[in-house]
Amino acid sequence: MELLQLKYFLAVARLEHMTRAAEELGIAQPPLSQTIARLEEELGVPLFDRLGRNIHLNHFGRAYVQRVERIFEELEQGRCDLSDLANGRQGQVGLAMDAATHLLPDLLSAFRKDHPGVHFLLSGHHNAVTSLVQQLARGTCDLCISSPPLQQPGITSISLLTEDIWLAFPSIHLLARRSQIRLQEAAQEAFISMKPGHSWRELTDSFCQQAGFRPRIVFESDDPSTIRGLIRAEQGIAFGAAISWRGTVDPAVIQIPISEPKCQRTIGLSWLTDRRLSMAAQQFRQFVIDYFARLSLT
Repeated sequence: MELLQLKYFLAVARLEHMTRAAEELGIAQPPLSQTIARLEEELGVPLFDRLGRNIHLNHFGRAYVQRVERIFEELEQGRCDLSDLANGRQGQVGLAMDAATHLLPDLLSAFRKDHPGVHFLLSGHHNAVTSLVQQLARGTCDLCISSPPLQQPGITSISLLTEDIWLAFPSIHLLARRSQIRLQEAAQEAFISMKPGHSWRELTDSFCQQAGFRPRIVFESDDPSTIRGLIRAEQGIAFGAAISWRGTVDPAVIQIPISEPKCQRTIGLSWLTDRRLSMAAQQFRQFVIDYFARLSLT
């Protein structure tokens, strides 16, 4: 039994037509028919029912085709494994994010210092859970960083860090002198926020609801840097992430811890459980885990 026989068998099994299979394989029909006949002879059972010029997989053929497909899947897996071993610093990684996006430049730059041949296909989804799950399912991304971590069947997620959510004030604001604040004390303030549907907006709105008020939104934006700029320009206050905002604000913006209610978010890393990640994606996954672990300790 040879791999070529099995390759020919799969083509005939898929098309259930000898002439079309021969055309697809680029060979004449008689040699193809002879190859299938020899395979059946070796196996000792017919794999097809033949009615005139028509052929159909029989119960032997249906059972056998599953095994043969698995053989070729394993061969392809082996080829990919060898390619990864030979090119561990090469390849492309699909990454989707809906949290801590301002960390992305430093994250990728640090990784590519040791992996200059790895390239990234990036996407952002702020409306996020459904979009991120679809991205993973379609294979258009290998990994996603989100808050909260994805909790869906067939997806593996790990927590990267849990951080406190603070309120960010212009430095001249009277409340900016406080060491901490109850969220309800800011109920009358003008808030600058992400647009509705954004995962961050949903989270911060829920905090306000817990504190017993609906925030008075004076400006909405999808750009965190714009929000920070508007705080600096004394146009309002906003929620900020204690760790992942670190280093992005200047002295004109002061972050104050919220004492009540407890305001936190968890950022996670997710991937499809049963989909094989390339060596480059596996290396980047571990790098992300280590990167956020260092971030939470500093």
